[in-house]
Amino acid sequence: MQTVLDDLDWRGLVVQTTGREALGSALADGPVSLYCGFDPTASSLHVGHLTQVLTMRRFQLAGHRPIALVGGATGLIGDPRMSGERVLNDATVVAGWVENLRDQISRFLDLEGEFGVTMVNNLDWIGGLGALEFLRDMGKHFRMGTMLAKDTVARRLASDEGISYTEFSYQVLQGIDYLELHRRHGVTLQYGGNDQWGNLLSGVDLIHKVEGRDVHAMTTPLVTKADGTKFGKSEGGSVWLDAELTSPYAFHQFWLNAADSDVMNYLRYFTFRGKDELAELETATLEASHQRRAQHALADDLTTLVHGEQATAQAKAAAGVLFGKGDVRELDEPTIRAIAGELPGAELTSSTPLVDAFVAAGIVASKGAARRAAEEGGLSVNGEKLAADDLAGELGSLTSLPGGHLLLRRGRKTAAMVRLVA
Repeated sequence: MQTVLDDLDWRGLVVQTTGREALGSALADGPVSLYCGFDPTASSLHVGHLTQVLTMRRFQLAGHRPIALVGGATGLIGDPRMSGERVLNDATVVAGWVENLRDQISRFLDLEGEFGVTMVNNLDWIGGLGALEFLRDMGKHFRMGTMLAKDTVARRLASDEGISYTEFSYQVLQGIDYLELHRRHGVTLQYGGNDQWGNLLSGVDLIHKVEGRDVHAMTTPLVTKADGTKFGKSEGGSVWLDAELTSPYAFHQFWLNAADSDVMNYLRYFTFRGKDELAELETATLEASHQRRAQHALADDLTTLVHGEQATAQAKAAAGVLFGKGDVRELDEPTIRAIAGELPGAELTSSTPLVDAFVAAGIVASKGAARRAAEEGGLSVNGEKLAADDLAGELGSLTSLPGGHLLLRRGRKTAAMVRLVA
């Protein structure tokens, strides 16, 4: 019988463990209480966090008890990065981000029942920890040699910038989290990205020293693209789970643009499709990659998971409109805004003549060119073809799309979005 660890192995989601056999036995004897931590370094999670969130969902579906920790305390400190010190954010801002992340994470997990997720904030126990208590009761269990040897710390020490004691202490705080959750909730497994291995071991060692018990740690892969570049980054920055920061259309497009060399890994990591389905999609990619069946399955599954079925339908409709298919008037305002971000355009007043709008938006080079294109039946606004005489009319006489937008098009290949302003 396949266990959750077997499934995670098959999906490529297990990189390191404190002992594969011992962890497998514990999970088989379950249920196991486990946790993963998320630091609020922004107002939203991004797609890179999906590895951890969906792994938690897999554990939950297998009958284990998940605990999601959003680090209201560690988020004020910052996990050391290779590239230098983090900016310390205002406590009020971080508190708001904590609530945002708790809400996002909870949407992927069952909240009720025996295996319902427990949401915790490490500010509840670290916030009241005094300096002397921290040093006497916790600090004495950590050895400088071990802490200095951690990869990120060692690299930062060798850099010109170095590392502050604030960030250096982060691994102690994460160790305290594991100990506290072990005591409060019986947690015996912590997992995280592979760059967290040293921090995870801090907690394992601390529990062994303080409680005399052996617990487990596991890491998942750091997802990168086939070319080695960072996963979850688009030209505009991170791909966020918040629809206000990354529209469902842009989110769908991110996955749809996955390379053939990446898409099967992404399907294993981020979807709940089984071996037979993924084998069929892999064959389709090898035999007819131009159809991009695997990419469509990936984009549809994840957009629906994160934003819902309606958002997926809107994203697909928006793609059709951009390629000259479908009715732009059926799209909602967020999707219209997403399309506007993909197209050239201009902000114009309602008194602007339509012929000038086509020139200002870059559809044609001149008024004469606009008139000739209209005479040939090549110009349209919001999907409705224009006659040459229509070009003399003002933009305000037209029925605009949500948000005051108008989609101008010449044929199928050339399009722009203008927005009416006062």
